[in-house]
Amino acid sequence: MIDSGESFADMLLHAWHILPVALLFALPVAALGGLVLYWLRRGSLASTMTVLVLVPLAATLTGVLGVSGFMFSTALTTMLLVCVLVAVVTVPAAIVLGRVIARRSVWEREARERERTAEASRRELVAWISHDLRSPLAGIRAMAEALADGVVAEPGEVAGYAQRINSETARLSAMVDDLFELSRITAGALRLELTAVPLREVVSDALAAQTPVADRKRVRVLASAQTWPVVIGSDPELARIVRNLVANAIRHTPPDGTVAVRVGVDGQEALLAVDDACGGIPEEELARVFDVAFRGTRARTPEPAGPTAGGGLGLAIVKGLVEAHRGRIGVHNRDGGCRFEVRLPLAAP
Repeated sequence: MIDSGESFADMLLHAWHILPVALLFALPVAALGGLVLYWLRRGSLASTMTVLVLVPLAATLTGVLGVSGFMFSTALTTMLLVCVLVAVVTVPAAIVLGRVIARRSVWEREARERERTAEASRRELVAWISHDLRSPLAGIRAMAEALADGVVAEPGEVAGYAQRINSETARLSAMVDDLFELSRITAGALRLELTAVPLREVVSDALAAQTPVADRKRVRVLASAQTWPVVIGSDPELARIVRNLVANAIRHTPPDGTVAVRVGVDGQEALLAVDDACGGIPEEELARVFDVAFRGTRARTPEPAGPTAGGGLGLAIVKGLVEAHRGRIGVHNRDGGCRFEVRLPLAAP
């Protein structure tokens, strides 16, 4: 043992003689700890932190025992007790700290994944909208140039061009409105003024707004209800939910088909179901129906142009608005088409 009365040079010389023995006993423990850490490299962070705390303590303890020749003097016993007390304090702290760091790491990883998903969605949205805006803008420009250059001079043709320009302008305006609404939803800027809203009025107004479109396509729109519930929601946003669902159903229903809107109560929720005659959605696409800019394939290919053609944002907006109302939305196939179901919380009686 090093005497406290020794000179500094003697202490260094004494330490130099002790060093090989200490390393002989401590290094195997450190190596074993490294192997344990390698074995736990894919384990929990709390286990890794615990091993990191125990390895230096065990190496120190083993080195001291080896240097002392396992002769348990008062000083050695005191040091062993101190090591045990340090382990009692640091091991639980390491476990707690490891779990906190692990949770934070998982949260950061999920946040990065959400950010990557959102960025990919934004890029896809920009690509889709750029493509969709280019077509009507090109048409408007061509028709405007034809009118300005006098290529079209007959009153009937001029009126037809004006009507088509107005139709394309309305389509562009609807796309811009959808983009604005979707940006409010995704940015968390949507603020709802929740009140008790009768679904009868919401559905009636939405169907009245979509009747001219349905008539042009020769699609029947029917509404039925077991009961007309009152829900907690915002009237304009609820109207948009129903209007978008009905417009989507009309868009994908062939002429002489039927769109059915059914309303009822299921437990503590109001149930709104919209049935179309689209021919069904492929099973592999059902999970993507509410994705931004998703349009589908096969039977659900959208119309190439016209006021009923959409930009692939309507159902994404519907999903965002339903979730903002603390509701749920789903879709499944049925005979000849598919059904969209919206569940909303009922107003207190």
